[in-house]
Amino acid sequence: MEKLALSIPEAVERSSLGRSLIYKSIADGSLPSLRAGSRRLILTADLERWLLTLRDTALTAAGR
Repeated sequence: MEKLALSIPEAVERSSLGRSLIYKSIADGSLPSLRAGSRRLILTADLERWLLTLRDTALTAAGR
């Protein structure tokens, strides 16, 4: 069964992107996250949506 929420390190591993980009995107609001006590979690569905947005932005910038 797939996890519903990921820790920051899990999101970094799953997306193959840098930790600083994940934190920057959380800070600017483009990647939603939640607090569970002292932990910050990202819903798997939100991570997947955000990754698609990054892809679409890259394709638009490339003129495709």
